Amino acid sequence: MDEFIEATNAEGFADGTMRMVEVDEHELLIANVSGAFYAADNRCPHMGGHLAEGVLEGTVVTCPRHHSRFDLTDGHVVRWTDWEGVVLSMGKLIRHPRPLRTYEAKVENGKVMVGPEKAPPAAG
Repeated sequence: MDEFIEATNAEGFADGTMRMVEVDEHELLIANVSGAFYAADNRCPHMGGHLAEGVLEGTVVTCPRHHSRFDLTDGHVVRWTDWEGVVLSMGKLIRHPRPLRTYEAKVENGKVMVGPEKAPPAAG
């Protein structure tokens, strides 16, 4: 998306909630956190779980599949999975941690508008 396009209505979108919307055949997660809207890919970069079916705590979304956690402000990985020890190490070798793609979002005339992809977070 190079330009801002309408994703959903802002009115009636309760604070602290998220939903999946389809924009140009692309599944997006839209979240409302204290009146600020965030947009990201709906599919988890770990194993493809539907993030809209997960849990939202502040700006952090937790995938329902393997409990990977991402911050919607910039997509950085908060936790790759809830696996531990050797299983976590092996899992990281097979599917290394990578950020969630996030997009610019704003509200205009009661509509949530989604725009260009944000730059990925700096590698830490």
